[in-house]
Order: sequence, then C-alpha cells, then structure tokens
Amino acid sequence: MLEYGIGGTERKLNNANEAFGDISPNRTIFVQKLTQDPPYSPEAVFDLKTVEEVFDHFQPTCDIDFETADGATQSETIRFNNLGDFGPKGIKTNSKFLEDLSNTEEQHLKIVKELKSNRALQNVVQNPETRQALISSIQAMIAELEAGA
Repeated sequence: MLEYGIGGTERKLNNANEAFGDISPNRTIFVQKLTQDPPYSPEAVFDLKTVEEVFDHFQPTCDIDFETADGATQSETIRFNNLGDFGPKGIKTNSKFLEDLSNTEEQHLKIVKELKSNRALQNVVQNPETRQALISSIQAMIAELEAGA
C-alpha cells in the first residue's frame, strides 16, 4: 500500500526527488464571493486570459458599514481592481474612511513620538499652567484655520 501526502502534486511520501514542496500546515485558504449579489445564472466566460481581464469583467465590490468615532454608521462600497486590493494596503487605498482613519492614526503616532522624545514639551505638559497655555494656543490655531477655510 502506497502512502501519499498533499503537496503541489500528489506524490509518494518517501520520494525525495519531487519538484514541489509540501503545502505548509499553518496555511489557511479563505474562499468568499467577490460580490454580495447572487449571480442571476451561472456564467461561463472563456475569453478572459489575464487576472486583470477577470477583474474588468466581473468588477467585484463589497458594501461595508463603518462605525465612526461618534457612533454613527458610514456606508461605503469598496471596489477591487486587482489582487493587491484584497490586502490591507489595497483595502485602505480603496476606502476613504479607512484612509482618513489611517492618516489620523499616523498623526497621533507622530504626536506620541514627539511627546516621548521632546524634553521641553514633556516639561510643558507636566506643569498644569503651561499645559493649559499650550492647549489654549492650539485651540486658537484651530479656530484661525477654521476661519480661513
């Protein structure tokens, strides 16, 4: 009786000359519809030769509801134009809400980094009077920017 394993192709377990390695046991395959709409009828498309042509033909999208900071719901349709759009960077690029959220996170991280490394700013923040003066000046700048916009 032959023993077989799962790999790139079916192969004997003791065959050391196989060109394809085993599929790693810590991999997960996730399969999902590319759109939320069910197909009207099965469609056989034969003339699509590249991945780009498949995306152009089927135009996969996904409707997502995001929750904003104030608890409101913001709906958005994310379109997928290539395989890279399914990764975190691609999804963020195709979503205005996620892009804005990422930019806000980036700004907050810059502020935290500045607070950790800037001794003068640390001294200002530790003293209640100077902290309040800093907050007042920042609020004045915000009001000035909003008035100009």
